[in-house]
Order: sequence, then C-alpha cells, then structure tokens
Amino acid sequence: MGEKVVSLRETERGLKPHFVLVHGIGGGGWCWYKIRCLMENSGYRVSCVDLRSAGIDQTHADSLLSFDDYNKPLMDFMSALPDNEQIILVGHSAGGLSVTEATHKFAKKIRLVVYVAATMLKLGYMNDEDAKDGVPDLSEYGDVYELGFGLGPDQPPTSALVKKEYQRKIIYHLSPHEDSTLAAMLLRPGPIKAIQNARFVAVADEDHNVDKVPRIYIKTMYDRVVKPEQQAAMIKRWPPSDVYVLDSDHSPFFSTPFLLFGLLVKAVASFGFGLNHL
Repeated sequence: MGEKVVSLRETERGLKPHFVLVHGIGGGGWCWYKIRCLMENSGYRVSCVDLRSAGIDQTHADSLLSFDDYNKPLMDFMSALPDNEQIILVGHSAGGLSVTEATHKFAKKIRLVVYVAATMLKLGYMNDEDAKDGVPDLSEYGDVYELGFGLGPDQPPTSALVKKEYQRKIIYHLSPHEDSTLAAMLLRPGPIKAIQNARFVAVADEDHNVDKVPRIYIKTMYDRVVKPEQQAAMIKRWPPSDVYVLDSDHSPFFSTPFLLFGLLVKAVASFGFGLNHL
C-alpha cells in the first residue's frame, strides 16, 4: 500500500498509466506475473492486489462471510489514492465483482475498467439470472470441488477450491504446463459464501455513477469456467463500451500473455491516454 502511484496529471505530462490488476477466486496477485513483467518493462505502473484469503493474505477463507470483508484490500487501496489520480482497473473472473464494487464507490478515481473473462454484473448477484450468467457451472466435470464448511457441516459451504486433478483440465487447459504447475502450488480455497453475497447499490450522483466509467470486456473463447455463452449474456445485459476477443482458456495471463497485454494497451489508447503515452 506504500507504493507511489502515477496520477492523471503525471500521465498527461508523458508518464504512462497505472494499472491495478485484481485476481479471481482462489488466486492472488501472483496470477499476473507475466502481465506485470510486460507492463513494467514497457514503462507502465502496475499494482497487483491480494484480496482477503488470497495470495499472501493470511485470512482463512472459511472466516469470510461478507463480500465487503473479502474485497476490503481493494477498497482500502482505492481509498488511499489521492482524489486527482485515475487508474486503469482490471478484473479477472470473480475479480469482476471486485472491480464493479470499486467503480460504484470510487468512479472518479477510475479512468477505465477492463473485465477479463470476468463476472460483469452491475448490481452483483441480485437474482437467479445473475447467478446463471455469473456463477461458473462445472457440474459436467463431476465432483470437482474441495469444500469448506466454516458454519458447520449442516450449513452451505463457505469456501471452495477446484481439486488439483481438475485444475489444468478446467482452468488452464491451453496454458503452459509450468504455469498450471505454479498455480497448483499457489491456489487457495476461495470464500464462496462471501462472493455469493456480492450485492451493490447504484447511486445516481456524479461521483459514484458506475455507468460514467468506460468498460471493456475481453472474451475468452475457449473458457471452461466462465463459459463464452455466460460472457455473452452479461455483455448483452450490461453492454460495455467495447468487446475484445481472445482465443484463450480462462487464464489468458498464462495462455496468451502477449495478446492480453496488447489488448490492455489498446484499451488504454482507445480511452483518452493517447498513443504518445504508449
């Protein structure tokens, strides 16, 4: 949290934008290591946030029951940014919920939001249609989850982790084996109870208007987690400013990192930073 960030004014003087990258359930800032390397080698400022129970955060997933608790590291990060700074906010998978909440609460600090194979629901999980479009359905693969029951064995599960023997087949089937091996070592149970409680309140005032912030959606056409038809349904219901397409699995930061990096740079160029900064 002590990192200096690049402000919009600094960007306008010729420095490059500040990307804030948010992982999905069970992941961590480590997921973005290839993208961070490409960005930093190109002069961009990059921050990778660990949400609670993820990455190096020591919180146990079964202890997290509210989305506000889970997403607190991102909210703290956004709150700490000076009011004159604007970032590029990127969310992967369930990280889409995290960046949507940030946009509801900190619209003035966000220049652009990019959803990468992500859950893009304006108000979170409000109804059955939201769940159908935004919750991964892995039932075709069988009993794929290791579940945690923090509230007791007779209560719904509070955490979930895809079993190691299914991770590559479902999440990383087009990714290098080195990356799926790394992920198998670092993935942690995700707080599904907290994530299922993600619900947001739309505010009409200028400072919190989520629809004032441009959005890009990056579709992943061979995704076995957030399937292409789910992505298409969310795009139709809450149309973004633009849609890009990658021929990748659910983890393009591993399977197509150069193409993903190129699309992120393209997105920034399309929304006002100018090619002279790229």
